[in-house]
Amino acid sequence: MKTKYVLSGVVLFISTCALYSQDAREIIKRADDKMQGEETSYSTMTMKIIRPAWERDITFKSWTKGRDYSLALVTSPPKESGQTFLKRENEMWNWNPTINRLIKLPPSMMSQGWMGSDFTNDDLLKESSIVVDYTHTIIGGEVIDGHDCYVIELIPHEDAAVVWGKIIKWISKDDYLQMKSEYYDEDNYLIKTEKAYDIKTMDSRLIPTRFELIPEEEEGNKTVVILNEVLFNKPIDDSFFSQQNMKRVR
Repeated sequence: MKTKYVLSGVVLFISTCALYSQDAREIIKRADDKMQGEETSYSTMTMKIIRPAWERDITFKSWTKGRDYSLALVTSPPKESGQTFLKRENEMWNWNPTINRLIKLPPSMMSQGWMGSDFTNDDLLKESSIVVDYTHTIIGGEVIDGHDCYVIELIPHEDAAVVWGKIIKWISKDDYLQMKSEYYDEDNYLIKTEKAYDIKTMDSRLIPTRFELIPEEEEGNKTVVILNEVLFNKPIDDSFFSQQNMKRVR
């Protein structure tokens, strides 16, 4: 009889853990879809790179289609204007019109800062997927800026080609807003923290429109991204995401 109760308890525990994990994955998926668009997205953004001795602004446009296609175009300052960054399935490229050169980005560059900011190439090109490449677990709850949030831990799969050893995200329970994210390396050291602000309705959905990324061990460094415009799920042909279009997109 004791053995029967023990086995029943083990089965119940495993089932509960599986359901809890599935719920966590669904929460992450809904939050990710809300910001990326279920099919496509187009956005214009201003990035402010803040350092102790200087600041500079970069404006750019971004197009995405699912997880296989992404294209970013720098529109200012004039020195960098016209640079494009393309992800097409498993390949990533950078076009620099100043030197008239197309460069293939190796996987080792995904962790490098994009345009000198605290955001990585992986962040901008969306090479890894927070839905597909990680196991998700709800580890608690916390209120962030008045939003009651799930606290969810993301641990990468062993075979996943990802930058981070662990991510913790705070997702609001009411609107699936990604209010805060912490990024850790493989040794479980906190590398940077991202916080979201200025919740607004854009293209009929409620989303954060300002993001602040702060590196943990670089005092005075910060990158702020302001979302100026966004359109979700407008048709974009696969051919838009091509090396040829990198040189002519505007």
